[in-house]
Amino acid sequence: MTTNTTPSRSILKRGALLAGAATLGIGLAAGLADGALKFDHPAFAQPIQLSGVQNQLPSFADMVEKAKPAVVSVRVTQTAAASDDGQGNLDDLPPGLRRFFEQQAPRGMNPGRPQPRQGMSQGSGFFISQDGYVVTNNHVVDKASEVQLVTDDGKTLNAKVIGTDPRTDLALLKVTESGSYPFVQLSTSKPRIGDWVLAVGNPFGLGGTVTAGIVSAQGRDIGSGPYDDFLQIDAAVNRGNSGGPTFNQQGQVVGVNTAIFSPSGGNVGIAFAIPASTVEQVVAALKKDGRVSRGFIGVQIQPVTSEVADAIGLKEAHGALVAAAEKDGPAARAGIRRGDTILSVDGEKIKDARDLSRKIATYAPGSKAKITVWRDGKEREISFEVGRQPAA
Repeated sequence: MTTNTTPSRSILKRGALLAGAATLGIGLAAGLADGALKFDHPAFAQPIQLSGVQNQLPSFADMVEKAKPAVVSVRVTQTAAASDDGQGNLDDLPPGLRRFFEQQAPRGMNPGRPQPRQGMSQGSGFFISQDGYVVTNNHVVDKASEVQLVTDDGKTLNAKVIGTDPRTDLALLKVTESGSYPFVQLSTSKPRIGDWVLAVGNPFGLGGTVTAGIVSAQGRDIGSGPYDDFLQIDAAVNRGNSGGPTFNQQGQVVGVNTAIFSPSGGNVGIAFAIPASTVEQVVAALKKDGRVSRGFIGVQIQPVTSEVADAIGLKEAHGALVAAAEKDGPAARAGIRRGDTILSVDGEKIKDARDLSRKIATYAPGSKAKITVWRDGKEREISFEVGRQPAA
């Protein structure tokens, strides 16, 4: 194998010429600098100036200043049921031993009966009205015997639970004392993936903490229930943020921080928020009735895969396959049976099993609906009276 050295020599020559030019340039610059030192006018150091429009990250300070006073820390006292921890009670002891333990017990305490235990938990929430209604998570106030709110300026307020909805993990509280409170509005528009958002809350008891991120995804199903439709955000969310708001850049609430994905239990940039559209519907029902009444169909359903669609003669894999119809349930009474594939409700196409659950849930119990099913290779329309979903 031979090597041609001519190009290398040429490159080296050009390099030497460039080096010579650089040396000459340095000499000229040095001469100019030496001349500058001979000027009569003194020289001053000038700050670096950047010309043109500079791209900067947004500042959320103005929005935070307006919205943050509406966010509260939620402190909950929970009373657990009395438990004897498997030790039994004094009634099981011989009379002599029973009298001994009764004498040793502190005054006012009944040693023969297990005592209820109290626990404390913390979360976040936010005012949605001037008269003191507050939204938080159901799991924050679950089994609460006492609820207190700590405002952004440090004031402590007593609150009561108006209603809860375990299926969406939302709760509505009301401050017990009258007053005028700063509040925020729920956004009427859905955020886009990539939009800036801010999470404000009470992580680890550090009230009034603000973190920023973007909307990472929409419509996330995290396996917490049939109505999962979470926003995924990458703003830092930790324990204690539950129930706090996710704001858009206009200071409107686009979601309620509810859960995180974390192998370690701390923030890894994957948090989930209940969208404002769901919050609006649930809060309206809780404010009116103290609970949420949802429609109920009474079937066990499974997805329609492409294999199932081929097997039953469907051109497109969509809908919900009925695995079983609950005895004497709304579907069974209407004539829906095992093996039917529900394709649409009142003409609206059903994408999958989860879509059917959400669709039926929006109907008021007792209302009428028409369901299109695929049975024996053809479509059938069935009139159906919506039932009431059992309590969670």
